[in-house]
Amino acid sequence: MIPEIGHYALVLALLLATVQATLPLLGAARGNAAWMEVGRPAAYAQFLMVTVAFAALMWAYVVSDFSVQNVVENSHSLKPMLYKVSGVWGNHEGSMVLWVLMLAAFGAAVAAFGGNLPPTLKARVLGVQGLVGVGFLLFTLLTSNPFLRLDPAPADGRDLNPLLQDPGLAFHPPFLYLGYVGFSIAYSFAIAALIEGRVDPAWGRWVRPWTLVAWASLTLGIALGSWWAYYELGWGGWWFWDPVENASLMPWLAGTALLHSAIVVEKRDALKTWTILLAVLTFALSLMGTFLVRSGVLTSVHAFAVDPERGVAILLLLALATGGGLLLYTMRAASLKAGGLFAPISREGSLVLNNLLLSTACATVFLGTLYPLFLDTVGGSKISVGAPFFNTTFVPLMVPLVAAMAVGPMLAWKRADLPGAIGRLWVAAVLVVVCVLWALWAHGFRPVMALVGIGMAAWAFFGAFAELAERVRLFRIPLGDSLSRAAGLPRSAWGAAIAHAGLGISIAGMVGTSAWMSEDVRVMRPGDSASLAGYEFRLESVEPAQIANYAAQRGTVTVTRDGQAVATLHPEQRFYPVAKMTTTEAAIHTTFVSDIYVALGGKTEEGDGWTVRLYYHPLVPWIWFGAVVMVIGGLISLSDRRYRLGVPVRRASPAAGGRAAAQPAE
Repeated sequence: MIPEIGHYALVLALLLATVQATLPLLGAARGNAAWMEVGRPAAYAQFLMVTVAFAALMWAYVVSDFSVQNVVENSHSLKPMLYKVSGVWGNHEGSMVLWVLMLAAFGAAVAAFGGNLPPTLKARVLGVQGLVGVGFLLFTLLTSNPFLRLDPAPADGRDLNPLLQDPGLAFHPPFLYLGYVGFSIAYSFAIAALIEGRVDPAWGRWVRPWTLVAWASLTLGIALGSWWAYYELGWGGWWFWDPVENASLMPWLAGTALLHSAIVVEKRDALKTWTILLAVLTFALSLMGTFLVRSGVLTSVHAFAVDPERGVAILLLLALATGGGLLLYTMRAASLKAGGLFAPISREGSLVLNNLLLSTACATVFLGTLYPLFLDTVGGSKISVGAPFFNTTFVPLMVPLVAAMAVGPMLAWKRADLPGAIGRLWVAAVLVVVCVLWALWAHGFRPVMALVGIGMAAWAFFGAFAELAERVRLFRIPLGDSLSRAAGLPRSAWGAAIAHAGLGISIAGMVGTSAWMSEDVRVMRPGDSASLAGYEFRLESVEPAQIANYAAQRGTVTVTRDGQAVATLHPEQRFYPVAKMTTTEAAIHTTFVSDIYVALGGKTEEGDGWTVRLYYHPLVPWIWFGAVVMVIGGLISLSDRRYRLGVPVRRASPAAGGRAAAQPAE
């Protein structure tokens, strides 16, 4: 009965989304306040119905209701409770319910927190959000119904993919979807602005908090996925340039550009048409990620579905959302009033450079990811585009981006003094030289690009705090006065500096592990030892172990350095009998500056030895620590009072004969 309630709730949600998608838009076009107001209760009700549907599906998983086909295909009675719950979104059908839940949640959030929005803009934003909801609810109900019954019901399920039975993968998809879906709000704001024919500083401030939520969520989602790949797949890497990994990176790059261009709209009433275009394209790239993992065009551990018919349906949604948005953009963008002028050397100019480099990097990843798929589709030869292409094209674009990242905040608006801005970064420059000299002393001249990378990481980190020091006039006025100025800085300033510093930390981790990693793959028998990066690894034993839903071969490896015990590690080979699948569980000893990593491979043909992978990863923990710091920076920016109390409202301007004018409410 409960699965039927969930199915019925999804149908009601579709009807409510249809109401939300029509009446507010018609009301805004006709000036009918009552119709415009319908959008708010419709958004609340739609969110409630999708929540009921999601709760019903989760109930079926928790109680192992094997009369539901989706539960049979993705669960098992012996599975731990955490993975029964995460199994709800560990498959195509359930993940679509989570997707529409988040879509409805963002619509309800706009309805709840959009009190300062002009009624027509709010109605149009909710209407566009409702249109997106209609598309995805139709797709879910017609092609991906998670509540289909089986009769007779089997005694047990087929289990969730063992690779997904991991804490990292339990939380990775929800944050990733929160990022993808969050950009739908920026898209809705962009389409609403195009319909109105108006973008102003107030619009820029309204769209920024929603973009921040999406960007921070996507950052955390990507970091969790990278962390999972690092320790779960047993290959010792943290990024493979897999097409699905790239599908999450592209909207992150475009969303980062959108976040920065919205600042120019808010502060200087410029880059308006470009920011609108970015909002449309960022959501389009989010939808592309959905298409790639559900269309069957990819074979990947990330792929959810291999049904081409579903792929065609998602491609249609992608074409309608992107094509409709771009068509409206071509029709209305020219009518948007141009904003303020600025010199190339200015804060605005630095943000334009930021956008150009991020957009070019995104285009590079787009080309390298989709061109092989396109060539295969039209019957051309099969080609593989991997790390060499992306490292050669993407990485060089990041060098000037990071170089400009510390200088940009030092520049004044409209027109700035570049030599003066660089001169104020002399302390950061000295610290960069110190870091490069340390890398040179520790690892030598090779590879040279690693020294450049460490320099860029240090420049981003120390440059972020140099900008804060400049704003509080540290050491140029009494310390108490500097602290008072620091307390009075907007939280958005603190958040931006912390996020930039976090990027510097992550870059250092990426450079350190990529350039200076040590690796040894060998056959070891109990009692054998191996040396790597100054550590001694001894395989003590490999013993069988039986856990609730899998059997394991568990190794014991002792690690010593200069005769002193460092760690005892227990890598595993796991076999899941229901799924008939073997997985690797690496054992990692981590410190703040490095990881010692051991993965147990298969048994030798002779039966007396095991393939063992040994890695020493310098600085690798900094990759994910830096990502967390970036997310914290985004959340601090989100807490800025301007986004809570000081949101600008459009007031009637007597000089403009009653036309609305954007004025700050604070």
